[in-house]
Amino acid sequence: MACPGAWAPLPELPEKNYGYREVQYWDQRYRGAADSPPYEWFGDFSSFRDLLEPELRPEDSILVLGCGNSALSYELFLGGFPDVTSVDYSSVVVAAMRDRYAHVPKLRWETMDVRALGFPSGSFDVVLEKGTLDALLTGEQDPWNVSSEGIHTVDQVLSEVSRVLVPGGQFISMTSAAPHFRTRHYAQARYGWSLRHATYGNGFHFHFYLMQKGKELSVAQLALGAQILSPPRPPTPPCFLQDSDHEDFLSAIQL
Repeated sequence: MACPGAWAPLPELPEKNYGYREVQYWDQRYRGAADSPPYEWFGDFSSFRDLLEPELRPEDSILVLGCGNSALSYELFLGGFPDVTSVDYSSVVVAAMRDRYAHVPKLRWETMDVRALGFPSGSFDVVLEKGTLDALLTGEQDPWNVSSEGIHTVDQVLSEVSRVLVPGGQFISMTSAAPHFRTRHYAQARYGWSLRHATYGNGFHFHFYLMQKGKELSVAQLALGAQILSPPRPPTPPCFLQDSDHEDFLSAIQL
């Protein structure tokens, strides 16, 4: 969801929701991104700063997944966290961000698929994502019964996140997905982390999940995680979300 602020033209939407999963869509969308205002999904830095900053140390090595043309990485730098690497699978937006922030050589930008990160294990103290998993799950028809493909996609990302985190490192995920939909994905013992949840935002609340590698999930969380392997529930009537030419519909995708 775009952050309130200076007016900017709405970006062209994909023909179908699942288009948000396709790199071709993002390459087209981000042409000219170097000269366009940042587009913020699920709030800008100020909306979750009070939750995020206490979890960070100035010396932390931070990885931002699916950076798009968000100002998050730059805001982290300005906030006193200079060691930030940002990745996106759109080479177009990566090039645009390198140009936009060429005056900040400490910020690093790489073209990379979050399902197969090209970093050695134990490379980062903190991994952040804001809306990236939501975009990868936009093709799902029923939030209660995520397809095996959707489950596998999320598992690929989370497995990579766990791999590149140092022991004691933290994964922070900001999303529109409430705990009854998203906790079961995060609460898997194989990732080797604990899980906490908070909300942020005025009016509509977004969700802030914090996982710490080396700590344990609770029994209740493990039980929720086991549901991801349970037989699917009976199908529910389809929900057609793309009735608007705005992207606020993404806040209704509870995955």
